[in-house]
Amino acid sequence: MSSLSRELVFLILQFLDEEKFKETVHKLEQESGFFFNMKYFEDEVHNGNWDEVEKYLSGFTKVDDNRYSMKIFFEIRKQKYLEALDKHDRPKAVEILVKDLKVFSTFNEELFKEITQLLTLENFRENEQLSKYGDTKSARSIMLVELKKLIEANPLFRDKLQFPTLRNSRLRTLINQSLNWQHQLCKNPRPNPDIKTLFVDHSCRLPNDARAPSPVNNPLLGSLPKAGGFPPLGAHGPFQPTPSSVPTPLAGWMSSPSSVPHPAVSGGAIALGAPSIQALKHPRTPPSNSALDYPSGDSDHVSKRTRPMGISDEVNLGVNMLPMTFPGQAHGHTQTFKAPDDLPKTVARTLNQGSSPMSMDFHPIKQTLLLVGTNVGDIGLWEVGSRERLVQKTFKVWDLSKCSMPLQAALVKEPVVSVNCVSWSPDGSLFGVAYSRHIVQLYSYHGGEDMRQHLEIDAHVGGVNDIAFSTPNKQLCVTTCGDDKTIKVWDAATGVKRHTFEGHEAPVYSICPHYKENIQFIFSTALDGKIKAWLYDNMGSRVDYEAPGRWCTTMAYSADGTRLFSCGTSKDGDSYIVEWNESEGAVKRTYQGFHKRSLGVVQFDTTKNRYLAAGDDFSIKFWDMDNIQLLTAIDADGGLQASPRIRFNKEGSLLAVSANDNMIKVMANTDGLRLLHTVENLSSESSKPAINNIAVAERPASVVSIPGMNGDSRNMVDVKPVITEESNDKSKIWKLTEVGEPSQCRSLRLPENMRVTKISRLIFTNSGNAILALASNAIHMLWKWQRNDRNATGKATACLPPQQWQPASGILMTNDVTETNPEEAVPCFALSKNDSYVMSASGGKISLFNMMTFKTMATFMPPPPAATFLAFHPQDNNIIAIGMDDSTIQIYNVRVDEVKSKLKGHSKRITGLAFSNVLNVLVSSGADAQLCVWNTDGWEKQKSKVLQIPQGRSTGALSDTRVQFHQDQVHFLVVHETQLAIYETTKLDCMKQWPVRESSAPITHATFSCDSQLIYASFMDATICVFSSANLRLRCRVNPSAYLPASLSNSNVHPLVIAAHPQEPNMFAVGLSDGGVHIFEPLESEGKWGVAPPPENGSASAVASTPSVGASASDQPQR
Repeated sequence: MSSLSRELVFLILQFLDEEKFKETVHKLEQESGFFFNMKYFEDEVHNGNWDEVEKYLSGFTKVDDNRYSMKIFFEIRKQKYLEALDKHDRPKAVEILVKDLKVFSTFNEELFKEITQLLTLENFRENEQLSKYGDTKSARSIMLVELKKLIEANPLFRDKLQFPTLRNSRLRTLINQSLNWQHQLCKNPRPNPDIKTLFVDHSCRLPNDARAPSPVNNPLLGSLPKAGGFPPLGAHGPFQPTPSSVPTPLAGWMSSPSSVPHPAVSGGAIALGAPSIQALKHPRTPPSNSALDYPSGDSDHVSKRTRPMGISDEVNLGVNMLPMTFPGQAHGHTQTFKAPDDLPKTVARTLNQGSSPMSMDFHPIKQTLLLVGTNVGDIGLWEVGSRERLVQKTFKVWDLSKCSMPLQAALVKEPVVSVNCVSWSPDGSLFGVAYSRHIVQLYSYHGGEDMRQHLEIDAHVGGVNDIAFSTPNKQLCVTTCGDDKTIKVWDAATGVKRHTFEGHEAPVYSICPHYKENIQFIFSTALDGKIKAWLYDNMGSRVDYEAPGRWCTTMAYSADGTRLFSCGTSKDGDSYIVEWNESEGAVKRTYQGFHKRSLGVVQFDTTKNRYLAAGDDFSIKFWDMDNIQLLTAIDADGGLQASPRIRFNKEGSLLAVSANDNMIKVMANTDGLRLLHTVENLSSESSKPAINNIAVAERPASVVSIPGMNGDSRNMVDVKPVITEESNDKSKIWKLTEVGEPSQCRSLRLPENMRVTKISRLIFTNSGNAILALASNAIHMLWKWQRNDRNATGKATACLPPQQWQPASGILMTNDVTETNPEEAVPCFALSKNDSYVMSASGGKISLFNMMTFKTMATFMPPPPAATFLAFHPQDNNIIAIGMDDSTIQIYNVRVDEVKSKLKGHSKRITGLAFSNVLNVLVSSGADAQLCVWNTDGWEKQKSKVLQIPQGRSTGALSDTRVQFHQDQVHFLVVHETQLAIYETTKLDCMKQWPVRESSAPITHATFSCDSQLIYASFMDATICVFSSANLRLRCRVNPSAYLPASLSNSNVHPLVIAAHPQEPNMFAVGLSDGGVHIFEPLESEGKWGVAPPPENGSASAVASTPSVGASASDQPQR
C-alpha cells in the first residue's frame, strides 16, 4: 500500500473516532495493522474480553512470530485459565488448557505440566509461584504492565504505537478545500452554494434548473452557511454544525430531517380506520386528509404514562407466560419463552387505589414506597411492603386567588382534574404532580405519613403533560411541558421560572432531562411527532427530528446514561420502541413484538442496563436491549389493562403495573420478595419519630427498676410475658427461649494450638468454610473445616471441629507492633472479597497478608496516627477506608500507594466504618459517640448526629460505637455499650432503639445475621442474646452455663466479639476474653433461635402498667 493510502487510513480512523464509530475504528485498526491502540487494548484486558483481545492482536502478530509475541499470548491465556480456576469452572479451565495453552507445550513441556497440575488444587494459590495472585481486577492490572513492556519491545509493533499528529477533523478540512475548489470552477457560481451530496462533483445550478433533489441526506455536513459563498477554512467552515456550543450527544441530530419515510415506520400496513383507543378520555379519529388534529389548550389530554427511568436486578417464580407470535410464524403455531430469572414476574402485592392509576413512581431510596396519581386527581402513597396506604389526597387548589383567570374558568367549566404525571426528586425529599389543568404541585416528604405542601405553580395554559427534576448548574429545578407547546424550567426551592423553551408547533407530550460530559440538556417530544433538544440557554432547539409513530412518544436513557430509547404510539394504534444512535440522530434498532393495533398509548420503562418493558395487549412485554425480538410477555395472573402503566423501582426488583378495577399489581423477583418481607417487618415502626421508638430493656433479675414518665422509679417483679399465639390448639403460650444447658443448642469451642490472652477481632471467611481471629497479641489464627464424608460441603458447622490451619512453612500472620504494649492497641482487620488477603493492624503499621501462605505482602502507614478500623470499598478492593486514632478517616489507594482523601468530622478515634452499595455513602462512628455520613463520590460530609445515650446511663471515656449496614443498604445497625439502634441513613433518623439498663451489664459487640433478620449481641456478663431486627425484640437468650464450663462460671470470661456466618443465618461465633472461640447453632429439631413475640400483643405485657419514656408497653423488649 502506498504511503498516501496509508495516510488516508489514518484520516479515516480519525474521522470514525470523532463520529463515535467505536467498533468500526478498532476493526479498521486491526485489519489494516497500521496503528495499535494501546488504550483500547488495556480496556479490553481490564474487562476480560479475551476473544476480542486475541482477535485484535492477530492483526499485528501471531503466536509464533517471535519470543515477545509468544510471551504476550501465553500471559493472556494463562490469565484466562487462572480466572476459570478461581471461579471453580473446571470444564472451562480444561477447555482453555487443551485449546489455548497446549500450543506452548512444544516449547516448554515442564511448564505445561505445572500448569496442568493446578487443576488438582482446591485453590491454585497453594502453588508457591501463584501465592501472590490477588483478585481478578488486580491480577489483570499486574499482567497489563508486563504486556505493555512486551509490546513496546516487540519489533513488529515498531512505529505502530503512536498515532500521527493531526489537526482536528483533518478529513473534513480536505473535503471542504475540495468543495471550495469545485465551487471556484463553477461556470455560474452562486453566493449561497447548495451542497447536497459528495457523491458527484459540485456544480452550481441555474435558478430555473429543475434537477431532482438528491435522495441522500448527509448528517456529515451539518448546517451550511446561508449566504456569501464558502467562507475561509477554519472555525466557520461549512462543516461546522452551529456557531453555538453543542454537546456530543446532540451533534449528530443537527442535520435536517430526512425527506424519505423513517425506516422504523415505512412499509407498514395501511389501516382502514382509526382504532378504538380505550385509554383516551375523548379519543379522536384523524380526518381523511393529512392535517393533524390537536387538542385545544383546555381540552382533555391523551392518557399519560410513567416517565421512564428505572433500574432492574433480579427476579423469582413463574407466572403465566403468553405465547408470542413472531413474523414468519403461521397463526396457531406459537412459541412460548420462559422469562429470565432476573425479571420481576411474581405477583407479590395487589393494591386497591380507589380510582384508575395514571402515573406511578417509586421512591429513589426507600424502594418500597410507591407514589400514585389517578384519573380523578387523587394522590396515593403506598408502603408496598406492608400493603399500607400512608397518604391519600384528593385534588384541591391550594390558593385559588393566585390562579390565573384561564385556570379559574377551566375549573368552573370542568372541575374534574386528572393527574398526568408524578415524579420524585433525585433524593426523594420532594415530589411533583402534573395535572390536566394548568398547575403543578410540589410536596416535601419527611418520611412515613409526613407530606407537606411546598409549591403550587400555575405552569401552563391547558394541561401539564409531564414533569421531571434536573440539576442544571447544580441547582435543583423542575421541568414541565404542556398543551401550550412550551417547556418551562422552575427553581424547585422558590418556584421562580428560570427558562421557557418555545419552538414546538404542537402540544408537548413528554420531556427527558439528561446530562452527558457535564452538559445538561432536555429532550422533548410533541404530538406532531417532533423531537427537539434544548440546552439551558436561549439559543432555541438543537434538534428537529421525527419519532416513529409521530404522536405520543416518550424517551428514556438506560441506567448508565449511555443508551437512548423512545416508545411511541401512532393515532392508528401502531406502537414502536426504538434505540437511537445519538451520534447520528438516527434509529439504531426497532424492537418487534407489539400487538398490531395497540388499544391505547403504550407505556414503557427501562431497567438496569439490560431490559426494556412495555405495557401492551393486556400484558407486560420484555425485550433484551441488544435483541430486537420479544424476550417474553407476562400477564401477571390476568386482569391487566389493555395498555397498562408500568414502573420499575430503582434496583429493578419490583415492577408496579396498573390493572382493572382501580388495582395496582406489584411484581417482584427474588430480591424484591426479600425486600418486601424485610420492610413488612420494619414497617410498623419505620415511619415514627425516633423518640417514640425508644424501648426500655430489662436485664434478668428478680426485681427491676423502670423509669417512669415523671422521672420516678418503680420496682416491679420481672414476670415473663404471657401472650396467646394462634396455633392449632389455640393454647400455645409465648415464652422467651432460654438456652441454659449445653444440650439445648449446638456449640463448639474451636481447638487451640497456641494460647492467647483474648480475641480482639473475629470474622467468617466469605466462602463460609473458615473463621479468622485476631488476638490481642497481634497474632492471627485461622480455622478451616475440611470437606469429608461427614461434611460434604466443607462449610463451618458446630457439629464437627475444624483444624487450626497453618502453611507448611509454619509461619504466623503477626501484625507490626509498636514499642507500647500490644494489649493496649486497638486491633482491626478487613478481609478481601475472595478471601485471598487480609489487611490488619494492631497499633503499628498496616500489614497485608496472603491468606494461603501467611506471608506479609506489604506494610504501610506507620503510626502515628495508628489505624483503628479498616473497610474495603465495595466496588474496588484497591480502595480502603482507614479510621485513625487521631479521629480522621483516610481514603487510601493501595495500587498507587496514595491517600486520596482525608475526612475530618469526629473528635475521637474512629471505631466503625460501613459502606452502602445502594446509597454510595460511607457511614463512620467514633469513640465520641458520633455518626457521620460521607458521600463516596466527592467524600464530602452529608450529615452527622450524636448518638442518643439512654437517660441515666454513663459511658466510658472511649466507648466504642460500631456500625453495620442492613441488607437493604439503607438502614444500619449501631452498637454501643449502652444500646442497640437502627438508623435510616439519608436523614440519620433513629428508627428503633434498645437501651441497656444502668444496673445491667454493657453490650460488648453485636452483628446482623447474614439475612439481616436477626441481631446477635454479646454482653459483659457472658450472656448472648438474639433479637428480631425488625423490632429489636428479644427472642432467645443463651446463658453462660450453656457454653462455659462450671470452672469459669464465676470468672470474668465473656465474649468480646461476635461474628455471623455469611450464608447460614442461624450460625454465629464469639471470641472470648480468655482467647477461646465458640461457634453456635440451634438444635436441628428447632432450626432457629427462638420465636419472636407476636407484635400485635407486644412482648412485655407484664409491665404494661408502667409505660416507659417514649414507648408503649408493647414496645418494651425483655431480656
